[in-house]
Amino acid sequence: MKYLTVALAALALLTLSGCMVGPKYATPPVPISPIFKEPGPSTFKEMDGWKTAQPNDQALRGKWWELFGDAQLNALEDQIDVNNQTLKQAEANFREARAAIRVSRSSQVPTITTGPSVGTERVSANQPYFNSALANSGSGNLSLPFDLNYEVDLWGRVRRTVTASVEQAQASAADMETARLSLHAELAFDYFDMRSADTQEKLLDATTRAYQEALQLTQDRYEGGAAPMSDVTQARAQWQGAQVAMTDIRVQRAQYEHAIAVLTGKPPAALTLASVSFAEHPPKLPGIPGALPSQLLERRPDIAAAERRMAAANEQIGIAQAAFYPTLSFSAVAGFVGTSPLSWLTWPSRMWAVGPTLSQTLFDHGLRRANSDIARDAYDSTVAAYRQSALTAFQQVEDNLAALRELETEAQQQHGETLSAQQSLELFTTRYEGGVDTYLQVITWQTAALQNERNDIDILRRRLESEILLIKALGGGWDTSKLPQVETLRKPVS
Repeated sequence: MKYLTVALAALALLTLSGCMVGPKYATPPVPISPIFKEPGPSTFKEMDGWKTAQPNDQALRGKWWELFGDAQLNALEDQIDVNNQTLKQAEANFREARAAIRVSRSSQVPTITTGPSVGTERVSANQPYFNSALANSGSGNLSLPFDLNYEVDLWGRVRRTVTASVEQAQASAADMETARLSLHAELAFDYFDMRSADTQEKLLDATTRAYQEALQLTQDRYEGGAAPMSDVTQARAQWQGAQVAMTDIRVQRAQYEHAIAVLTGKPPAALTLASVSFAEHPPKLPGIPGALPSQLLERRPDIAAAERRMAAANEQIGIAQAAFYPTLSFSAVAGFVGTSPLSWLTWPSRMWAVGPTLSQTLFDHGLRRANSDIARDAYDSTVAAYRQSALTAFQQVEDNLAALRELETEAQQQHGETLSAQQSLELFTTRYEGGVDTYLQVITWQTAALQNERNDIDILRRRLESEILLIKALGGGWDTSKLPQVETLRKPVS
């Protein structure tokens, strides 16, 4: 046994003294500015002219949808984390990635197996070329071996495999947060689209009634001989057109409600939401949360996932390079072997064997070189994906900052145009009733007034959507400090 103890001590020494081959990981620079190594702009281009609104970025660190001040939206959003099946799928993928860490870590310690066997054998006295005098009534063979196998991690292959598994699990955690953020944003998007449809429907309902009154007016004037039949047909077409538009809005509204049901983990038949217009419950516009381009890399879970996959790809280069070096493995077997149950587990029946094996590939026709090139090319691909994710994030922030700024101006302009159209409609309706103008002028300004009122609603919808998209583009209050740490990932999921 002293030889076995010495061998195990030597094994521990080799393990501790193992080196690491392959490149050391460092996060590559991102094109925040035209030259990657420059510090980049201190603020976003489209922030010019904006004053950071209150609440600021700190308000995003939680249930950011509460900034819109809508209790029904808040109740729906709370169901995402509990019931959404897409999020449950992402959570299962994360648990799978955590389990893969333990698979990789299993190679850091010896594998011990056992294969007990019990058997008897009788040699035939009539077999060819056999001395029948040696035949017996049979013999027993009882074995209880314990096998130990271990690959000494001289070049860091196992350690890099474990590290890569941890980084992949962190990437999976970031993927889960990306899915969570996208689902919450999608629900807010659909909810305000539904509220916009409710507002449009109420507007069209009121417009339809007004057009019906106008149709009755032209019918009365026609019957009194004060208007031609063409006025009646024009008024009827206008009324019917408003009805068609209202039916179309109802179709859209139903689709938004169905989408909300699925996002909250319910079949569409199980969810019915009351119609609430923007006029009945005006939504809040949260404003512009403060953020810097340099901070965005730490606040976007999709960028964090890309960075972690890049780190894992770097480990694969080291794993591929370790294949060029010899492999040292350690094997041992010990146990008991006997010919009868009585003597099987006695001390004289003990047996053991121990020894190292050093192996080196001498020729593989370029296989290791090809695998090394594959690992390097895969790493370059992840670097490009990481940088592209960052560029896309910058674009999304800039796009929505610009949209919010311009939509605020457009809302003011549209409000003025809507008032002018309503005044013109009232004026030409009075002139028509007085016989001064034809009904064509009334039709023209009815159409203009309705279109401008619908534009008012649509601009508010677009402003709300841009607010949601900006919050999503800024990461929704998430940051890389929320990634699970190595110690947490190595623990089994309870």
